[in-house]
Amino acid sequence: MTLILGIESSCDETAAAVVRDGTNVLSNIVASQDELHQEYGGVVPEIASRAHLERILPVIQKAVAQAGVNMQDIDCIAVGNRPGLIGSLLVGVAAAKALAWSLDKPLVAVDHVLAHLWAPMLSGAKAQFPALGIVVSGGHTSLLLLEDPSTARCIGKTIDDAAGEAFDKAASILEMGWPGGRLIDKAAQKGTATHRLPRPRLKNNAADFSFSGLKTALLYGVRGNPKRIDGETVFPRIASSLSTEEKNDWSASFQEAVVDTIIRGVKEALKNHSVKCIVAGGGVLANSRLREHLLSVAEEFHVQLHVPELSYCVDNAAMIAGLGWHLFSNTQFANLELTASPRGIAS
Repeated sequence: MTLILGIESSCDETAAAVVRDGTNVLSNIVASQDELHQEYGGVVPEIASRAHLERILPVIQKAVAQAGVNMQDIDCIAVGNRPGLIGSLLVGVAAAKALAWSLDKPLVAVDHVLAHLWAPMLSGAKAQFPALGIVVSGGHTSLLLLEDPSTARCIGKTIDDAAGEAFDKAASILEMGWPGGRLIDKAAQKGTATHRLPRPRLKNNAADFSFSGLKTALLYGVRGNPKRIDGETVFPRIASSLSTEEKNDWSASFQEAVVDTIIRGVKEALKNHSVKCIVAGGGVLANSRLREHLLSVAEEFHVQLHVPELSYCVDNAAMIAGLGWHLFSNTQFANLELTASPRGIAS
């Protein structure tokens, strides 16, 4: 029996978890910062890092207590050290190194993106390799060819906005609030995709993604084509003039375009690479339409699909501890000179 304490602070969730043998989650504590960033319509890095400093120790203590163990029972400290907001990552890395040193426990460094692909394992999934990994979140939209849980090659990624970021911006354009992903999904379920929005295609790599043009098309569709008047950009309409039904239809249209773009990249990857299963993770995997389409693609290509439970889609430390267990089992240890990095395997 191996107990891993996982620590996650890559963006705006301060999280800690204790996981036994990679899949048995004894505790999973996540302190969200949504209320701190709401008025800005997105994550403010300086605010995020300061909030991590305030919350990291209480979150770790709560995770250990809820697991019914003490610090000396922990066999290894796993920390997400890449990729992410550098100020946020530094808080988690510093805490993990301090614990590893003071408890004389080994330390493992976990790639946050790859950890998302461990999330389905927390619910009993048994992935076979090679596998196609799909990470769709606020900061990442990536296709990875996985040799094993910690060895991957990026075969497709977004060249601009990530899908989750695009959903946030769409919700902002429609004046619906933040975070935008779940708001767009909820509205889309009541709407109809009546508006034809672009599905950007890239010449160099068909498995790559682009969402910035889609966001611009939504902006012009909702507010009309802008004009320059006295040196200022002026739109003929405002989003607040839309009815609820119109916002629902725009949400459904935007969501359909995003999902179609992701699915096209997934199909392209499956055509060009032989894999035994699809493993998906990330906050946008909570989107109901994306989950439906991924299941259809898996059936079309006759491969198994592994997706996380909704509670493990968001950034969490259980997935860090889970992949940390794999690294620990393969003696892939880090030393106390470990640093944080804004870039990772999918960057």
